[in-house]
Amino acid sequence: MRGVFKTLVGGIVLAAGIAQAALAVEPIKVGSVLSVTGAAAYLGDPELKTLQMYVKKLNAEGGLLGRPLELVHYDDGSDANKANAFAKRLVDDDKVDFIVGGTTTGSTMSMVPIVEKAGVPFMSLAGAVVVVEPVKKWVFKASTTDRIAAERVLYDMKQRGITKIALLSDTSGFGQSGRTQTLSVLAKYGVSLVADETFGTKDTDATPQLTKIRNAPGIQAIFVFGFGQGPALVTKNIRQLGIDLPVYHAHGVGSDEFIRIAGPAAEGVKALAPALMIADHLADGDPQKPVVSAYVKTYTDTWKEGVSMFGGQAHDNFFIVVDAIRRAGTTDKAKVREEIEKTSKWIGTGGEVNMSATDHMGFDLWGLRLLEVKNGVWVEAK
Repeated sequence: MRGVFKTLVGGIVLAAGIAQAALAVEPIKVGSVLSVTGAAAYLGDPELKTLQMYVKKLNAEGGLLGRPLELVHYDDGSDANKANAFAKRLVDDDKVDFIVGGTTTGSTMSMVPIVEKAGVPFMSLAGAVVVVEPVKKWVFKASTTDRIAAERVLYDMKQRGITKIALLSDTSGFGQSGRTQTLSVLAKYGVSLVADETFGTKDTDATPQLTKIRNAPGIQAIFVFGFGQGPALVTKNIRQLGIDLPVYHAHGVGSDEFIRIAGPAAEGVKALAPALMIADHLADGDPQKPVVSAYVKTYTDTWKEGVSMFGGQAHDNFFIVVDAIRRAGTTDKAKVREEIEKTSKWIGTGGEVNMSATDHMGFDLWGLRLLEVKNGVWVEAK
């Protein structure tokens, strides 16, 4: 009986020791600066929810490399200056292992000098090409660029015989970079501008700009380059003015929230977005279907709301680093950075990613799908 008691006590002590050892394991710290409030909130909110969801899920499955993950997050309120300060805090005080964030181009670019100097792998969620061109050693982004978006829209316009357009871009870093990239590739597709206007990210009315556009000679279509609520309000203004022209949006509006805000005015509008936004309509043989279907189910089950391409981008950027850490077998920042750079034929919600030393994004022109609003939902444009 005494031997049994000793065995029982020994077992309890051993179990307690294992539990204490598990608790003593240093977590892998995931840093994040996102625009959960402010002008870019409808991008940043699903991004944060996605990171929270998958950090919790991985921990429930045993963590990563036998270690728990800890999400250290700051909300920059869509303010690039705050993003810079929070990046310093993540690096200097929180000692994070990698960073996913920079919802907007402005926030991302304010963080870049911090992570480059500190040598911390940084996965940006912003859209402008300046994030990855020129290549920066520690900065990556598994989301498409404004140049690719511009070319994808102009390609479709060319196919439809559209040669004269109006460009309406917002004044954010994303919008202005998008304008620059659009201007740089217009001639390639035989398209010319007959109007070139801008609107502020906090503007609630763009009718003055749209009135000028309506009166532009020979105009055949309108291309809106912006993010957040602005493009949805612009879309409402277009229809309120009775402008009956094809309307294209870049890759800053890919969510059901755009349709909700724009209302009936969204009908017929075309926009660029990843396959995630049409998950239910993908063919069974589509290589993205298993990935996007799993994401949609996990997100909707967890948050009881629809998905957006922005949450999908957070998923892709996060798991590219997770896979890199698994391949490296360590959280050593230099080794993880090398493995991120080797990412090849990786299928995410945004398409196939193939990175290299000269390409820290890894997407081509066809990663984005051209969608259209039909009967209040996104479908692939015909």
